Amino acid sequence: MRVVAIFVAALLTLGLAAFGIVISQRGNVPSLASLLPSRTAPAAAPSSPTAQAKPSAPAGQPVTQVAQATVSDAPSPTLPEPAAPARVAQNSGQTSAPVTPDRFQQSMPPSPANPVPQAAAPAPSAAPQAAATPAQSLPACSNPDGIGLSRVVQIDTTGGPAFGSEHFKQYDFLRDHEVVLTFDDGPWPENTPAVIKALQDNCAKATFFEIGEHATWHPEISRMVFAAGMSLGTHTWSHKDLARNPYAKDIEQAKQEIEMGVSAVSGAVGAPIAPFFRFPDLQQPADLITYLGTRNIATFSTDIDTFDFKLHKPEDVVKSLMTKLAKNGKGIILMHDFQKGTAEAMPEILKQLKAGGYKIVHMVPKDKLASLPKYDDMVRAKDKFSSTNNTRPESSVVKTISE
Repeated sequence: MRVVAIFVAALLTLGLAAFGIVISQRGNVPSLASLLPSRTAPAAAPSSPTAQAKPSAPAGQPVTQVAQATVSDAPSPTLPEPAAPARVAQNSGQTSAPVTPDRFQQSMPPSPANPVPQAAAPAPSAAPQAAATPAQSLPACSNPDGIGLSRVVQIDTTGGPAFGSEHFKQYDFLRDHEVVLTFDDGPWPENTPAVIKALQDNCAKATFFEIGEHATWHPEISRMVFAAGMSLGTHTWSHKDLARNPYAKDIEQAKQEIEMGVSAVSGAVGAPIAPFFRFPDLQQPADLITYLGTRNIATFSTDIDTFDFKLHKPEDVVKSLMTKLAKNGKGIILMHDFQKGTAEAMPEILKQLKAGGYKIVHMVPKDKLASLPKYDDMVRAKDKFSSTNNTRPESSVVKTISE
């Protein structure tokens, strides 16, 4: 019996030991739930400011990966407020910022539940500020009653663009209640100086389309126009209608009329002039417009023709202009400084323009126009009293030594 009892006790002992080993091994086997990624922990909202500043993530896992997993697996959490150091870095112009909040925000798509904080937006660049700064400010008018200039526009005449809605519709650069003042057929004694004086008294400027032959007769007046800061263009050599014969049949004669005008006016002022041209009687043959394009000369028609050459009383010139302007609202205005009535009307015209809320825009060229030697010689040949010895400028020939 003792032997049997010992044998049974030994079996029990072995059984208990085996059972303990099995239990121990079962305790180390991971559960199925522990093998799956958690779906609730990343989506849980932080419960404190400290947790908001540092979103939780599994150890060793980048923050961006946490954000991507959140976007794909669960509704977007409420974004934390940007950390204070990020704002300090933006305000001080530093390029670095705390990595965790910024990268987390950049990885999250905007949504009602996930707004992008304003502080996270990049600082404005300098380019818009530079664009808003005027390239050149206009000088203040010394006359408080003068109309002055509202702006100056630069015209790039490359390829020969054309302006003036009476014939050309493409380029309309004027705003409502803006006008460009232009004058044809000068220079002329008394009348042109009177127009210049009225403009200067009111701090205004205009564009003058001069006849070349007139410029050879009165170069001192052309120089006055040029010195006053007006834009000086041309209006042919002798004001011939280039749409009629012989010019209509012979383009070389028509080109000569155009180019001699350029040579005469630039010769009168002793400098290149604006590449601005107006056809006499606004007759504009297509082949000549094409030619002007090869010389990079802009063609100017008009928006408002005052027909001041038909009006002799200053008050009629004023009425014609203001009536048409009230209807049109703006425009390039054609007048003639050759006409006495226009010269006398200018002070009142400028006064009424200001009273009506109109503003004057001055056109200047991007590039100057050089005359061609061939036509310079033709202009010199027209001067019966010229001398081949008179090639030096007057200032080097004549000097005042006592006065």
